[in-house]
Amino acid sequence: MTLLKRCAILAFLILWAVPAGTVFAGIEKGKPVPNFSLKDTKGKTYDLGSAKASSMMILYFFDAASRPSQEFLLTIDSLANKYQAAGLTVWGITSSPKDKVNAFVQKASPGFPILMDSARVSDAYNARLILPTTCIVGPGFKLLDYFQGGGKSTNAMLVKLAERTLQQNQPKLAGAISDHVVKSDPKNGKARMVKGYAALKAGQVSDAEKTFSALSREKGQEKILGKEGLAGVYAFKGENDKALKLADEVQKKAPERSYAYVIKGDVLYSKDKAKAEEQYRNAVEKKEAEDFQKAAAYNKLGRLYAGAGKYDQSRQLYDRAVALDPYYVEAMTNKGMTYEKQGDWSKALDEYRQGQAVNRDDVFAGALAKRASEMLAYQGDAKQKERIDKLVKELSERYRSQDKASAKTEEDTWTSKPMVISFVDFQETGVLSDRDGFSTVFTTQLADQLNASGRVRVVERVLVERLLEELNIGSSELADPATSLKLGKVLAAKLMGTGTILHLSGGSMMSLRLIDTETSAIPHVIIRQIPQASPLKKELGSLGREVLASIMQNYPLHAYVVNADEKQVMINLGANQGVVSGTAFEVIEEKAAVEYKGKKLQSAPETVAKLEVVKVEPDLSYCRIVEKKRDIKRDDKAVEKIDEALVKG
Repeated sequence: MTLLKRCAILAFLILWAVPAGTVFAGIEKGKPVPNFSLKDTKGKTYDLGSAKASSMMILYFFDAASRPSQEFLLTIDSLANKYQAAGLTVWGITSSPKDKVNAFVQKASPGFPILMDSARVSDAYNARLILPTTCIVGPGFKLLDYFQGGGKSTNAMLVKLAERTLQQNQPKLAGAISDHVVKSDPKNGKARMVKGYAALKAGQVSDAEKTFSALSREKGQEKILGKEGLAGVYAFKGENDKALKLADEVQKKAPERSYAYVIKGDVLYSKDKAKAEEQYRNAVEKKEAEDFQKAAAYNKLGRLYAGAGKYDQSRQLYDRAVALDPYYVEAMTNKGMTYEKQGDWSKALDEYRQGQAVNRDDVFAGALAKRASEMLAYQGDAKQKERIDKLVKELSERYRSQDKASAKTEEDTWTSKPMVISFVDFQETGVLSDRDGFSTVFTTQLADQLNASGRVRVVERVLVERLLEELNIGSSELADPATSLKLGKVLAAKLMGTGTILHLSGGSMMSLRLIDTETSAIPHVIIRQIPQASPLKKELGSLGREVLASIMQNYPLHAYVVNADEKQVMINLGANQGVVSGTAFEVIEEKAAVEYKGKKLQSAPETVAKLEVVKVEPDLSYCRIVEKKRDIKRDDKAVEKIDEALVKG
C-alpha cells in the first residue's frame, strides 16, 4: 500500500471518528452558516438568503445512491407533512451524479427540494467526506446543531431536532420525531424524555405521566430523567407535595440537574418568593440540563429580577435564555417589557418585533408590538399628547372631587347612548408565569375585539394609564371594586372591566367582572380556565365574544321611531350607538299599569312590529318592516332583539 493511500485512509478514519456535534473551521455553532445558491434537478434556483430567516431549516448533505443516507430525509418529509410543520424547511444537498439523483427523486418523490452541489457548498460546510452531514439552522440563519455520520448519529440528531421543534412550540411534531426514535431504539432515554415533555406541552398529561413513570423505574440516567419529568407532571397537575418530593430525590441523586430546581421554584413561588428565587438561582448555576430546560431557568430568574426593578440584570438573563433557545419568544417579549416599564418604547418595540419574526402567530408579541407602536406614535404627535395631557388633568381633578355637577339630567331617558367600557389591568396571582404582561395583552386584545364589533367603544388605553399614573393608583388599589367604579364614572364609561388572573402550573384561571358605573351592579362575571396547551388567540377570541354577548343581552339598544311609511322605518340610532346592518328591532307598545291592593303591576310590553336594519348612518338607521300588527308611527319605542345563538355561543 502506498504512503498516499495510507494517509488518505487515516484521514478518513479520523474524520469518521469525530463525535457528533463537532464543528469544523468555517462553520460554527451560534454563527450564521455560509450563504449559497443551488439548483434542483429541474433547474430551479434555491437561494439560502431568500429563505425565511425565522424558520428552522434542515440542510442535509447526502449520497443519493446510499439508502441509509436517504432515510432521514424520507422520515422528516413524512413527519413534517403529517403534522403540517409550517416552520420546518428541509433541503437535501448532494454531490452525487445527476443520474443517481434523478433515480432517487423519481423513486422517492420527496416533498422537499433536492439540490445539486455544483458550487462546492459541501466543502464550505465540511460535508464532502462524511455523509450524511446534517445542519439544523435557526433564526438569522445561525447554526444550531451539526451532525455527521449515520447510525447512532442519526438518532442523536433526530432527538435534537425533536427538542428544537419543541422549542418552536410544535409539540405534536416533537412527539412524533422522538417516538420515531423510540421505536427503533426503545432504550433511548433522551428520546423518551423529549416525548414526555412534548406530551405535557400538548396538554396530554396522562401520556406524559405514563412516559416519565416508565423512565423513572429504570436505572442510571434514565431514572433521573424520569423522576425529573414526573416532578414536572405533578407540578403541572397541582400535586405540589409529590412534585417537591421527586424534585428533592433528583437533587440528591443528581445535584447538577438544573430543571429540578426550576420545578421547586415554580411550586414554592406562590407561598415563599424568597425560597423560589433561591431555587431559580441554583438552577442557572447547575451544569446538567437540556437547552430548553436551562433557558426556562434563566427566564424565570429574569422575571424575578424584573419584578424587583433590576432590569439590566433581567435583560442579561433573558439574553442567555434566547442564546440557548433561539425560539424562546417568551424571553424576547419579557425583555421588551423591561424596556416598556422604563418608558423606552423604541427598544421595547424592537424586542417585540424580534419575537414576531420568530413566531408571527404569537399573541403576546403581536399585541405588545401594536401597543408599543401606538405609544411611539402618541409620543411623536404633539397635538395628541397635548389633548391627552389636558384630559388627564381634568379627569384627575374630577376623580379627586368626584364632581357630579357636570352630569346633566336629560329628558330622553329611553334612547341608548354609545356603550363605553374601560378596562384596567387585572391583578395577577399564583405561580410565576413564563410571560410578563399577561394582563396587558389580555385587556388589549379584548379592547381590540370589542372596538371592532362596532357595538362597544373602549376608552383609550393610553388615557387610562396616564390617569392611573397621575392619580398614583397601583394594582392593589385597582383590585378594589370601589376604585374601579370611581374611575369608570370619571371616564364616562358605562361599564368597567376588571378582575384577577390566577396563574397555575397547567395554565391560568381568569375572572372578569363587568361593573355598571351607574348602578354599581355587576351584570356579568366571567370565569374561564385557559389551559397552557390551548392557543391563547383562540381563548381570547372566545372570551371577547362572550363579553360582547353579555353586553348585548344586558344592555339591548333602545330607540324611537323617527319616521315611518308602508315600506321603511327610520330610528334615532346609528353607527355611533353600535347599530350595524342586520340588527333586529321590535317595535313595542307598553300597556298601562294595573292597580291591585295599592300596588301598580306592570305587564310586559306587546310587540307590534319587527324590523331589520338595512342602512346605517352615524345617528340614524333605516329598517325594513319584517312583520307588523298595526301601522308604525312616529315616537313608537323600539328595542333590539338579541340573537339567542349569539348569547348561547
